[in-house]
Amino acid sequence: MTDTASATRLALSGITKAYPSVVANDGIDLDVAPGEIHAVLGENGAGKSTLMKVIYGVVKPDAGTIRWEGKPVAIASPARARRLGIGMVFQHFSLFETLTVAENIALALDRERAGGDLPARIREVSGRYGLPLDPDRHVHTMSVGERQRVEIVRCLLQDPRLLIMDEPTSVLTPQAVERLFETLRRLSGEGCSILYISHKLDEIRALCTRATVLRGGKVTGTCDPRRESSASLARMMIGGELPHPRHREVTRGEPRLVVDGLTLASDDPFGTSLVDLKLTVHAGEIVGIAGVSGNGQKELMAALSGERRVEDASAVTLLGVAAGRLDADQRRALGLAFVPEERLGRGAVPEMSLAENALLTAHAKGLVRRGFVQAAAVRAFAQETIARYRVKAGGPDAAARSLSGGNLQKFIVGREIGQAPKVMIAAQPTWGVDVGAAAQIRQALIDLRDAGVAVLVVSEELDELFEICDRIAVIAQGRLAEARPARTTNAEEIGMLMAGSFIAPGAHPGRNFSPAGAMGSEP
Repeated sequence: MTDTASATRLALSGITKAYPSVVANDGIDLDVAPGEIHAVLGENGAGKSTLMKVIYGVVKPDAGTIRWEGKPVAIASPARARRLGIGMVFQHFSLFETLTVAENIALALDRERAGGDLPARIREVSGRYGLPLDPDRHVHTMSVGERQRVEIVRCLLQDPRLLIMDEPTSVLTPQAVERLFETLRRLSGEGCSILYISHKLDEIRALCTRATVLRGGKVTGTCDPRRESSASLARMMIGGELPHPRHREVTRGEPRLVVDGLTLASDDPFGTSLVDLKLTVHAGEIVGIAGVSGNGQKELMAALSGERRVEDASAVTLLGVAAGRLDADQRRALGLAFVPEERLGRGAVPEMSLAENALLTAHAKGLVRRGFVQAAAVRAFAQETIARYRVKAGGPDAAARSLSGGNLQKFIVGREIGQAPKVMIAAQPTWGVDVGAAAQIRQALIDLRDAGVAVLVVSEELDELFEICDRIAVIAQGRLAEARPARTTNAEEIGMLMAGSFIAPGAHPGRNFSPAGAMGSEP
């Protein structure tokens, strides 16, 4: 620990926090200097988010001390943290869905900062940092990537002296990530300290000057990530070698998911309408869809999953059946499985147990007979999913909200795979997931493909798409570029398509709102 108080902005000593089933933080020491960009690394469930919530006043530690600029402090609430100059961007967003962007941001600001022309300042700051926002838009209409922009801009408007970022780039495009890094480096140069949590090890190596590694709630080491490789950082995190995806040759089979002329007006005034989409996914292949958040991904997933039905039944065909007018349950009966991008609220009900959450989508797989829930079968299905995907949880009765984000994601993916689908659709399958869990999920998708399943993956992580996909398509302004073999394209070409290079000049945009508020556009 640094000797001189003036050289330390934040110093933690012996921070301990225990829950009934786990010790999340076990005697953690950590110090951060002014202007330092300090990474906190660890697997899902290692205690990173709990430690950040202790610093931000969301969680009260059982033991340990916190010193802020040399003085002991008790941070009893986020309001107290913000008064000290601590801001936080959460992995799971802390936004009120029924309020507008401006209203959500105002709640986190003091009266002086929340006054005046706040919408104008939101536009100015979000535009300056390449994170465009419409202050009047309601949060419930926004995609995950767009909501993350709200969290980041809200923190920047607080002029923080310590900025905590928990997976801030998990749903940002490479271009937006680079602009964010420029912002963070500028903040660092101005003396702002940054605590940075990310499972993207290349980002850690490019951005951070020091890293603290947690495993099982304890500090297991510190390092300069600039002097480490991604492989060595992964070994420090997981205590072993990082698994690499294994592919085997598979002959592509019959078309199982066919999208033909799908046109769908968004039911959201700020959304993106779909315009004449065409796509085919065959048995035994993984097709990826890349795109900047807010360019029609949400609307496409709703149309494919059955959450929104389309007038032309043949616009979506599943296993030879015109499915455009079928609801979600009818499409699942044909053999569709679906992993939504939002884990909590759509992928799983937070207050319900893992067993109950398994029942939500797998009830037709022998878990309900003659209208009666087979409790033993439900628990067995949930337990098998927990074991097979190494989900860190207190068992089938554990509430979904008690799991870390990565462990809940593994359970949701495992629940869908456990239903032996013929077509799998996964949106942002490894969002906020550590490197070990991400590798496991990607391998599970590859194994599905190798078993002859048709797999469609929507992701904003290009590295992920190139790692697992046979073909990659791009969605922009509600239009879909033709899928091309992953081995014959590259990130630069896909990036150009993401910017809309394939759209004819003068074509009517799919977005339902003005370009000034275009959430999916990149300045």
